[in-house]
Amino acid sequence: MSTAPATEATPAHAPLPPAPGSARRRGDGRRGWRLATGVIAVLVVLPVALVAGSILTPSLDVWRFLVDAGLGSMVVSTVVLMVGVVAGTTVLGAGLAWLVSTYTFPGRRAFAWLLVLPLAVPSYVLAFVAVSLLDAPGPLQTFARDTLGWSINVAAPQGMGIAIVVMSLALYPYVYLLARAALAEQGATTYLAARTLGRGPMEAARRVVLPLARPSLAAAGALVAMETLTDFATIQYFNVQTVSVAIYQVWNGMFDRAAATELAALVLVFAVTIILVERAMRGRARYSQSGGQSPTIEPVHLAGWKRWAATGVCTLVVGVAFVAPVLRLVTWSSISVLQSADGGFDPRYLGYLGNSVMVAVITAVACVAVAAVVVNAARLTPDRLTRTFARLTTIGYAVPGPVVAIGVLLSLAGIDAVLDAAGIGWGAALVTGSVVGLVIAYVIRFLALATNSMEASLDKVTRSTTSSALSLGASPARVVRRIHLPLMRSGVGVALVLVAVDALKELPVVLLLRPFGFSTLAVWVYELASESLWNLVGLPALTIVVVASIPVLLLFRAQVRVPRPGEAS
Repeated sequence: MSTAPATEATPAHAPLPPAPGSARRRGDGRRGWRLATGVIAVLVVLPVALVAGSILTPSLDVWRFLVDAGLGSMVVSTVVLMVGVVAGTTVLGAGLAWLVSTYTFPGRRAFAWLLVLPLAVPSYVLAFVAVSLLDAPGPLQTFARDTLGWSINVAAPQGMGIAIVVMSLALYPYVYLLARAALAEQGATTYLAARTLGRGPMEAARRVVLPLARPSLAAAGALVAMETLTDFATIQYFNVQTVSVAIYQVWNGMFDRAAATELAALVLVFAVTIILVERAMRGRARYSQSGGQSPTIEPVHLAGWKRWAATGVCTLVVGVAFVAPVLRLVTWSSISVLQSADGGFDPRYLGYLGNSVMVAVITAVACVAVAAVVVNAARLTPDRLTRTFARLTTIGYAVPGPVVAIGVLLSLAGIDAVLDAAGIGWGAALVTGSVVGLVIAYVIRFLALATNSMEASLDKVTRSTTSSALSLGASPARVVRRIHLPLMRSGVGVALVLVAVDALKELPVVLLLRPFGFSTLAVWVYELASESLWNLVGLPALTIVVVASIPVLLLFRAQVRVPRPGEAS
């Protein structure tokens, strides 16, 4: 029997050959990579496990207090909000994806990427901009009174309906991106076959295209539900009380750690339910398409009023979800600068910007460093145990921010107790005196972004290249340093940008874990908006939106895959 050299036909998880000589006697140096990945997985899972553990040891007094405080209505509001936002984003995102993918109309090419830009506007920014626009002193009612002569003077709408609308406008790009990717992957064969059998365009889409896109829509819906579950700043502007809002109120207003932990455990139950529902919607079916072998669906040219209606719908969505908020923020920023006594801007801006940049940079570098270990360990030691460890390290992205924050605080409090018992007096500073806890929570939360970006980049490095270097005696560390990392430069760059901007926008985690006297642009924006100081909120909010636009465009152009909640489990 002849033997052939290793080729790319080798199974994806086949073990790589050991290096000769001393490297083999040392276990070829790969056990350390597996061990490091295992340690990282434990550190990521531990905070979540601590919160989950509170479910097994519930406090009856705490739950009695929560029930008396209206826990039942909070749960109902949470469910209604999630269902409403998922439905709204699915209709809006999938509808727009179908429109720009299967029809041609004026501005279609521009709208294909313009419709992604609302992802750069955090939902809490869109919320207070909507309140300022719709309130009695706002420009819309002022124009109606002064120009049109209407007798109107009403407060901005509040309640569940407006909260669902605003969050749907902020989050629909998640569905739009995944729906467009699903449509691009589908070949035209099945769609055209349905058309030749007498089905109209919409019926063919409903019976053929939509079922094939179901896995992507389920993943996008789960991601939207998770973002909705995490949020508490946006819905507070509309006076909607959910479980996540209660966590912040109990934590920040009552300083009741036990009650906040029990509520966080309830949020974790919601998150697990979302993951299970998403997997049930995908089911056991496997969907295969010949999109790479056949042409995609040929766009149909719209004529008459329909073409302008399509342009109008896209213009309305982009205008309401991105252009109007940005223009409003620019106006406020200009007013604040002109009204400043020294002709400049609020001196706190640079300080909070510096804090935001510092935390974002530290988080991005830490995530990339940790992700480099995880990704390379999975390549160098592709056994089941290492792959399991690698999947567990990304679980933080599928867990709501408040759960991660409280879990990290419980973990550090335990470390403090051990240090204090050992007579190390500076233990308490680990929790309250620095940004250590904040950075740890950020790394757990955003590690999946860095891992997915760098893993996609490493996939472009053939396994035979790694195998050849190891078989020639190079140590795993040298293979990573001399081969993998140089060829992963683009993935590293994308990961740094994505993580840094997500850290800049993050609000729930920093509100719960920030040290005393420490603030970021996101926190400052939240506090100013809560006091309706619109002119002052413009510049920091505009900074967040402008910086966040960079990875949004990068996400669209580079087609960086959005992690699916529960993918790690």
